[in-house]
Amino acid sequence: MKQNPKQFPADFLWGGAVAANQCEGAWNVDGKGPSVADTMVLPETYSRKGLITYDLSREEIVQSIKDEKNWYPRRSGIDFYHTYKEDIKLMADLGIKAFRTSINWARIFPHGDDEKPNEPGLEFYDDLFDTLLKYGIEPVVTLHHYEMPIDLVTRYDGWHDRRMIELFVKYAEVLLKRYKDKVKYWIPVNQINCLFASGMEYISLGILMREYEDKQSAILRCLHHQMVASALVKKLASQINPAMQVGAMIAEDSLYPASCKPEDIFAAAKKEQIMNFLFTDTLVRGQYPSFVWRYFEEQHIDFEITKEDEEILAAYPCDFLSFSYYYTMTTQAGADKPIANPYLEASIWGWAKDPLGLRTALNKYWDRYQIPIMIAENGIGALDEVVDGKIHDDYRIDYLKSHVQAVKEAIADGVKVFSYLPWGIIDIVSCSQGEMSKRYGLIYVDIDDRGKGSGKRLLKDSYFWYQKVVTSNGKQGVE
Repeated sequence: MKQNPKQFPADFLWGGAVAANQCEGAWNVDGKGPSVADTMVLPETYSRKGLITYDLSREEIVQSIKDEKNWYPRRSGIDFYHTYKEDIKLMADLGIKAFRTSINWARIFPHGDDEKPNEPGLEFYDDLFDTLLKYGIEPVVTLHHYEMPIDLVTRYDGWHDRRMIELFVKYAEVLLKRYKDKVKYWIPVNQINCLFASGMEYISLGILMREYEDKQSAILRCLHHQMVASALVKKLASQINPAMQVGAMIAEDSLYPASCKPEDIFAAAKKEQIMNFLFTDTLVRGQYPSFVWRYFEEQHIDFEITKEDEEILAAYPCDFLSFSYYYTMTTQAGADKPIANPYLEASIWGWAKDPLGLRTALNKYWDRYQIPIMIAENGIGALDEVVDGKIHDDYRIDYLKSHVQAVKEAIADGVKVFSYLPWGIIDIVSCSQGEMSKRYGLIYVDIDDRGKGSGKRLLKDSYFWYQKVVTSNGKQGVE
């Protein structure tokens, strides 16, 4: 009788993940233009459990670019722009096979609609990818990870403007042609579904929400444009180098029903349809799922979907599905916001550890789509303490180990998982809070929330644990 594998496949891509806007810094160097990330200030006081959201006016955006008084952590990041060779060497010593990062859109097209790309920006990524490949590390590249050129916000209203599809495809074409023999795996849009829960419309969609009366229609119009653009990236990749793979990526926002009450179970199912399956069904199956039409009607949502859009989506579905996974929540009938799960322990940021939820998600998406799956992000933010030059982060080892075990069990379930990329392999600026003190990395970076520190890299205990896992292909360290 046929049996499912009990171990990770020999070609499994162990790796790590970051984003350009959270690590590179050098925000105005070598011709780079300002991006949405460069306008994100860290307030003097903030709540560790509160997401920093942005609802700026056009005037405030212009002023923020000129502001030299307040602290904008993404403008300096961890200075990866200048330290990437040393940092990649530390990653190579782990034995990893893949490294996910993004290309900063504003580094390539400083204004977004420039006639020609910025050559120094392209040369930086030339060297970055060459350095990775020298160590046998596969680049996994995200094209749009909260780094939209700011002029596309102030002059085009971001993704709300249909012209953004053409501008994004032009940007993608430059990169696909330039790196066709260096990058195999491409993700057009990071966490394309995370808008309804996170309040990140500005950094992901580039729209100023205060200017829209019908906010849901505005958001879904933007997301439709992103999905059409993603399909066109797949079309380009197939023409330029058929070996390149283009994947969809979502934030896996799993919601359990708060009870076995039928109304709660149905509420959880309906919310997952809109939060997750609306996007994965469209990008994987090539058409909007039928449940959205009732939802759009009842919510009075209206935006243009042309016949050509539908043909593009149908003709160019993605090659693989990727998702970020951090925690799960619950919901109940009539609830506007997710509810914490009383059976799970949460971090100080309110993120509940749920490794079984990862196995559940992997089975769910495999059963639904039967295409290869990449775990593009997974990790735990924590307040690491340096003691005598060492970081004893058993809590991170415990979190990652339990989730790697869940991936292994999913493989035994028959799920085709081909990559695991913990976030972030090195400490970077937190996306949701803008802090450095919310640390995810296996490599510690001596920089505090206000950018002060030596910048020195230190190896955490989790680094050595993951090294054992990677070099043994999951046979050690996950017992």
